Order: sequence, then structure tokens, then C-alpha cells
Amino acid sequence: MQTIYRGIKNAFRNYTRLIAIIVIIGLAIGLSLSMVVARQAVSSKINTINSKVGTTITITPAGIVGFSGGGNPLTTQQINPISKDNNVINVQENLNDRLKSNETNLTSGLKLGALGRRFAAISNSVGGFGSSQLNFSPPITVQGTTNPTNLNGSVGGGNFQLISGSVFSSNSNANVALVGQAIANQNNLKVGSTFKAYNTTITVIGIFKSGNSFSDNQIIMPLETVQTLSSEPNDLSKVILTIDNINNLTAVTNQIQKQLGSSATITNSIQTAQNTIAPLRNIQDITLYTVIGTVVAGAVIIFMIMVMIVRERRKEIGILKAIGATNLKIIFQFMVESLTLTLIGALIGIIIGAIAATPITNLLVSNSKSSSNSNISFNRGGGFGGIGGGNANFRFTRPAHSGIIGGVKNSYRDIHAIVGWSIIIDGVGAALVIALAGSILASYSISRISPSEVIRNE
Repeated sequence: MQTIYRGIKNAFRNYTRLIAIIVIIGLAIGLSLSMVVARQAVSSKINTINSKVGTTITITPAGIVGFSGGGNPLTTQQINPISKDNNVINVQENLNDRLKSNETNLTSGLKLGALGRRFAAISNSVGGFGSSQLNFSPPITVQGTTNPTNLNGSVGGGNFQLISGSVFSSNSNANVALVGQAIANQNNLKVGSTFKAYNTTITVIGIFKSGNSFSDNQIIMPLETVQTLSSEPNDLSKVILTIDNINNLTAVTNQIQKQLGSSATITNSIQTAQNTIAPLRNIQDITLYTVIGTVVAGAVIIFMIMVMIVRERRKEIGILKAIGATNLKIIFQFMVESLTLTLIGALIGIIIGAIAATPITNLLVSNSKSSSNSNISFNRGGGFGGIGGGNANFRFTRPAHSGIIGGVKNSYRDIHAIVGWSIIIDGVGAALVIALAGSILASYSISRISPSEVIRNE
């Protein structure tokens, strides 16, 4: 007990050194604790992202880009065997079509600039920059789907939000439609209104918005209805499969590729998700290396301090050994002193870590997100697929699975750094490791001190 008392008392013998030591140790432990918190928060977010966006497979006709290119459409006969796979938990089937001005009485809600009119005119064989473009009305996108609340298969993407009305069932074949807000506003439509398409009267049962001007300029109808009215029975332009587990994604993708061969283009979200969360994995590496570095640096600091203290107290140690104190007791006394200094520093470090954890995490995530966005360019004026666009001539690039990428990047804001009891225990544990490592290494100097040599030198 006396040894413990002397060890604690010795920690307060020099207040200047005490303050310097606890500040240094406090900063080291505070930084280490902040990095542990950041790593835990990022790891949690990576797990969430993998579980939510890493389990989809998209199947499209080979070579198709928007409404251009491609060979033969997919068919329900091709997809039915695939949908019965035990690992497939959801199947969304889509058939996209376009209604020109002579095929519907609806007016598009898109406002085209000169660039958009030129691209649209060329794609519809109107040609040139003549007067024919001035009254050109861009086509309206029709999406037949078995999942009316998901815009992943639409042109432009977005997040479905029903403003009024209701949605149709996945197996409906009624002549009904959900209408985008842009079209509804342009044509004064509301729930219960009707319009003409495919020489058929269609009833509006709901109005939606997506936060995207292109998705808001489309109508969503039951898949079977669009297949029937467009004279494309059993045809599909896109199928989105949801798999039960990310670990099964590659195997299912390979199996589908074998079944469909060269007739389809098959992509899955795993690579996109992994590329998108790569910055978060970089943060994991940075935080791990920083934690290791701070623990090692703290141990070295403690070691240097304890070596210095041992050298200062050679006479005291020699006298203690001369009057019968064993090496073990003296080493234990210095360990208690080291632990006292380190634990005081740990308390300061825990406070620093609790305050700095969130800002440091946000800074790391912000820098990583900025880096991952550095190669993405957007146009001015809303151009898309050669249809939209204002008067700018910037290039718009839209990566594959852009809806997934956007969702993941937006989720970066939702990373929360939380300092729980487990983190505090880890911080105290790190402090004990630092103290023990530093003091034990210095113990070797104590065992080499000879009482007779110290007394003779004095």
C-alpha cells in the first residue's frame, strides 16, 4: 500500500512536468479516441450501405442506351425462370415507351432550350435549326411497371412521392396512370381526369413528384396495360432483381448471364456500391493507422519520460535498494506513477475525443466525398439523353446505377459519430496499454542501478 501511495504522490512532485505530460498524453489519447469513433461510425455506414444498395441486378436488352440501340427486347418468358431463383426476393419489370404529339393529347411539361430542341429535332428526323423546332413538343415517357412506387427503371430517376390519389397494384391491367407533376401542371390534370394515349382513354388515379424534371415528365402505367396498348405483349425493356444477400449477388449474376447469353446486358450494384464506398474504406485505413500511430507515440513518450525520471532519481532508487527495497517494489512504484500520469491524461483525452469526434469524422467524410465527386461533371440547363437542355453546351455524364450512387453519396451526411461507453472503455484501455508499455520498458534501467555505485558517486 505504501508503494502505491508513493507512486501516486511522486506523480505530483513537479507540476510543470505534470501539466506537460497530461496535455501530451491527453492529445494523443483524444486523437486516438476520435479516430476510433470515426472508424466505428464509418464501418456502421458501410454495413448499412451494403445491406441496402448492394443487392440489385439490372437486366436490359443487349446494347440498349436509353431509347437508342439494342437488339431484341427482353421477354417475360426469359425472365420467369430467373424470378423463381430462391435468392431472388423481388422482381421489378419495366417496359418504356414514348408518346409523340400525334399519339396523345397531352403536352409535355419539359421546356427545351435551343440545344435541347436541336437534339430532339435530329432524333425525330425533323432536322436542322429551322422553324419546325420552335413548336416541337418533346415526347412523353411512358413507363409500364410492376412496381409503381420505384423510379429506378425510369428516365431520369428520382424519388417517388405520391402527391394525391393512389397507386395501382403490381398485376393490374387497367387503363389507369400515375402522372408526373410536370405533365399534370401543364395539362391541368387531377385525380379522376382522363387523357388520350394509344387511341385509348386513360384515367389519372394519382399524381406524383420525384424531384427530377425528367421523371416528372412521364406517366407510369401497369406493365400489362402498356404491353397491350403498345402492341408489345410480353416485351420488357428493363428488369431489376433484388437479391436476398450481397454474398449471393455475384453467383446469381453469373447464372443469369449463362441463361440469357448475349441477348442481354447484366449489371449488378455490388461494384458500383463498392466503388462508391471506397472513400469510406480509405477513412477506415486512415483511422486505423492513426490509432496505431498515436498509441505507439504515446508509449514512446511515456517511455522517454520514465527514463528521464529514473535517471533523475538514481540516488533515491539506490537508497531504497540499499535499505532493502526489491527491484519489483521499485518497478511497481514507477508503474503506479506512470499509470497515474496516464490516467489523468486519459480523462483529458476522453473529453477531447468526445468534443472532437464529430468534427473530425465530418472532415474526413467531407474530404473523401469531395475527392470521389471530382470526376463528375454536370450540364447547365438540365440536358438529358439528347432530349432536354437549355442553351449551354456543357457535357452531361450520368454513370451507371446513378440512382444508387446518388443515394449512397447523400447518405454520407447521415454518418453520426457517437461516443458510447464502449468507446470510453477503449480509451481507458488504450491509456493503460500506453502506461504499462512505457513504464515496463523503463524498468530495465531501474534493475541496473547498483546501490553501492550510487553511494560511491555521491
